[in-house]
Amino acid sequence: MTEEHDPTTAPPPSWATATPPAVGGAPGGGVPLVAVPDGGQPGPPQPTVVPVPPVRSRRRWPWVLFILVVVAIAVSSRIDLNDYALQPGTAQSVQQFITVPSDKAHPVHHPVLLTDVEIGRVTALSYLYFRLSSDTALEPVASVTGGTAPSQLDAQGALEMSQAEEYAKVAALRRLGYPVPATAAGAVIAGTFPGTPAYPVLSVGDVITAVDGTSTPTAAALTKALAAYHSGQTVTLSVKKGGTGPPGPLSVTLKTTTVNLGYNTNGKGPYVRLDLGIEPEDQVDFSLPFPVDINVTNIGGPSAGLAMTLGVIDTLDGGTLTGGRTVAATGTIDAQGDVGDVGGVAQKTVAVENAGATIFLVPPQEYKNAMSKDRPGLKVYAVSTLDQALAVLAAHGGTVPEAPSTAKVTGTTAVPAG
Repeated sequence: MTEEHDPTTAPPPSWATATPPAVGGAPGGGVPLVAVPDGGQPGPPQPTVVPVPPVRSRRRWPWVLFILVVVAIAVSSRIDLNDYALQPGTAQSVQQFITVPSDKAHPVHHPVLLTDVEIGRVTALSYLYFRLSSDTALEPVASVTGGTAPSQLDAQGALEMSQAEEYAKVAALRRLGYPVPATAAGAVIAGTFPGTPAYPVLSVGDVITAVDGTSTPTAAALTKALAAYHSGQTVTLSVKKGGTGPPGPLSVTLKTTTVNLGYNTNGKGPYVRLDLGIEPEDQVDFSLPFPVDINVTNIGGPSAGLAMTLGVIDTLDGGTLTGGRTVAATGTIDAQGDVGDVGGVAQKTVAVENAGATIFLVPPQEYKNAMSKDRPGLKVYAVSTLDQALAVLAAHGGTVPEAPSTAKVTGTTAVPAG
């Protein structure tokens, strides 16, 4: 018997009633109704496209972090701290900077070395690096500048080197027996102080030769002349701008100003009251018996004075001053042959050791600092005069000229004035 089914009562096919797995976005978790054209048959269920909210990529975070680090570095590199960093510089032959007439020159095979330090302002970025470096010294700004305005430091360093070169020539020539007459030529400006009348109109290296027509051949004479005036008065200075050419008039109205010299390590004091606001030194003109030129480049300050003096003596007196040894020297020099104190000797000691020096001449005040970096093979000697330095070299086989009996001239003296 054949069984018949009424299509109107027959159950729908299984695919029409099956409930697929729930899909997000469909009511009740089922498949939404599908429209079927008239006369057509419903087909299989169509997939449902459910919008998925965007997910933020984690790849963006490394770039954000990188940018933050770059910004932090840029900002910290511009934040100056209240210190300078002193690092070992170079030790190089002084002979390359010295020129004398060819008929007086001798070949020098083992020249004296001059040495320097590298100095830079410490920033928030560089502080930790400098602090952890065993060969770096951090010095307060005030102790390095001595109250000099930062804008004047380069000019002051150039002036000090120029003076050191001149004194080195004079000390060497006199030690060799040449007469070198000297003439007091005014007061050279070693610095001016911010906020004072002098600051905007006078520069490092200018030379004042008179005040209202009264000659001022020395720094002391200038200080005495200015003492006759008081705040509110106008004075006319005779000034050689840059220390060259004829002097010209310069009118300045005095004003009493409290100045922080900043010599203390904390930068607070001592304080002085100045009406003009300059730091003068003696300007001395020397008459050399023949041309001697010293032109040290890219180094400022007076600390190469002793090395330059020995270099001039060496080239004029046979070229065997060091006895074939590698000798380095640091210290200021004046026209009398006196050796003065300098800074950064610990760092200079490292530099001369790296250059292979076996003898290092230093001012007595800096002997302990040099010995703090002493290594085997380097002998450090404290010398306070040119004659003492020559005696050390003679004891190590150097050929040293006999000492003449010539008169000496007073060197420069720096004193705050007016």
